[in-house]
Amino acid sequence: MELRQLRYALAVAETRNFTRAARQCYVAQSALSHQIGSLERELGVQLFARTSRRVELTPAGEAFLVRAKQCVEAAELAAAEAAAAVGEVRGSLKIGIIPTVAAVDIPTVLQRYRERYPQVKVSLHVGSSDAMSAQVTAGELDVAFLGLPASREPQGVETRELAREKLVAVVALDHPLADQSKVTLRRLAESPFADFPVGSQGRSQSDLAFEAAELEREVAYELMSAELMLRIVSRGLAVALLPSPIAHAYPEVRVLSVIDGPRRAEYVAWSKFNPTPATRAFLETLP
Repeated sequence: MELRQLRYALAVAETRNFTRAARQCYVAQSALSHQIGSLERELGVQLFARTSRRVELTPAGEAFLVRAKQCVEAAELAAAEAAAAVGEVRGSLKIGIIPTVAAVDIPTVLQRYRERYPQVKVSLHVGSSDAMSAQVTAGELDVAFLGLPASREPQGVETRELAREKLVAVVALDHPLADQSKVTLRRLAESPFADFPVGSQGRSQSDLAFEAAELEREVAYELMSAELMLRIVSRGLAVALLPSPIAHAYPEVRVLSVIDGPRRAEYVAWSKFNPTPATRAFLETLP
């Protein structure tokens, strides 16, 4: 059993297609198919059920690929650690990002990181704070940018606090509150809201503030995209509570400070267990 065979099998499992898997691995399809066949003969089981149109994992393939992925990741980490020992950082870096990162300029950080460590392959993933904390703990993400209510802290991960801020209100340019500079939650509650899904930390920031003020509101639109949320607000369909840098970057809405508004904290999180050289280098790159 060879490491390249494991990589080929993982590529086929991911793409569900031998042609795309071969392209992803930069080999001829015939060579990839031959290596998969050799691996199956060595194991004595069929990993993939395939026809001319479909490729699916067999139960044996499902079981095998779990450990195969771990083996490939361990080999990549070993290579990265060896390179780091002589001052070279390489490998991969998986970064999780909430839709409302405001404490750091992600493109600027990535540019700085790329200039210093060009051999690291970076992948970005957008999600909720809770889900990405769990992914960091499970080793599925190397680092993640999180946003939580100011009264809560991330659990199960190492963190560094990046910023604390009060959320601002955004309303349409022709909204009845648009001529105000400050507003209360009570006044905002008179309008329908656009907000993040129930159960997310982004939603909790606002829900906790309205609960503390003993107010009810109507959340007419639930979504994960801050950009789409701002577009909905600009059409006069709802109001929203967002971080100030994100709100002020969108000229088609009016931004108001909220006297009794919610506060949130932003963190960068990483695994407590043996962060990779690429992860450590990224954390050092952050301002």
